Amino acid sequence: MKKFTDQELMLKSVRYRKALLKYIKIAKAGHTGGSLSCTDILNVLYNDVMNVSPENFKDAARDRYIQSKGHSVESLYVVLADKGFYPETDLETLCKFKSKYVGHPTRKVNGIEFNTGALGHGLPISAGIALAGKKDKADYRVFTLLGDGELAEGSNWEAAMLAAHYKLDNLVAILDHNTLQITGRNSEVCSPHPIDEKWRAFGWHVVSIDGNNISELRQALNAAPEASGKPTFVIANTVKGKGVSFMEDVKKWHHGVPSDAEYQQAISELDQQETEILKQLNTVNS
Repeated sequence: MKKFTDQELMLKSVRYRKALLKYIKIAKAGHTGGSLSCTDILNVLYNDVMNVSPENFKDAARDRYIQSKGHSVESLYVVLADKGFYPETDLETLCKFKSKYVGHPTRKVNGIEFNTGALGHGLPISAGIALAGKKDKADYRVFTLLGDGELAEGSNWEAAMLAAHYKLDNLVAILDHNTLQITGRNSEVCSPHPIDEKWRAFGWHVVSIDGNNISELRQALNAAPEASGKPTFVIANTVKGKGVSFMEDVKKWHHGVPSDAEYQQAISELDQQETEILKQLNTVNS
């Protein structure tokens, strides 16, 4: 895997955000805010951490990624396209009749391990894959991304207990902690707090980071597992709608399509971010 600098990965994140907004706009549907918040996480996983590619996707030794918060699939689609699992132009059919690129991950799409979308399924699936890896004495790791509103699903806590019992230190669960779900603040709808104390009580090694900070993501995800015999739970504190000023931390952008004017403003803001990062890269390389 090519090693990118932090600035190069930051540039990728901006371009991923532009792409996912483009395809949401074309599709006239999408979970915009959550896709924007988890973009940096997926970027670092696929470009810096995981051993998975189009070339080794059928290899039993590959790392596995399960997107439990399947509704934020747009971010995953653009990252997989960038990695070469399929041409990005395929995403022009997003949510169109007979397209395999639907609003949740499906195994019909190259690079997707499991169909997800019904919340609370990703962690149990991942725990099962990790347990199989332990029994097979395999070296692969399993990563799964959860939404913070998803923690209200009881199946997560059954899987958490199982993973700790079987000492699945090949399992890393990442929480996209943007604090908002479709009906409001998590703390008001069904509070998951204190998140860190609960997961430690269930026997997990817990790390809390800025989930929109490339450097912190690289450090935390590459270090896992830090604790032998314990699964890792990464609380990635993110901003819903990250990168677009009028979408950031705004509930209504859980699901929504920008108007033409909103889309132009969003792309303009991301273009400006891209320009600033390119200036930094040119300074470093000059």
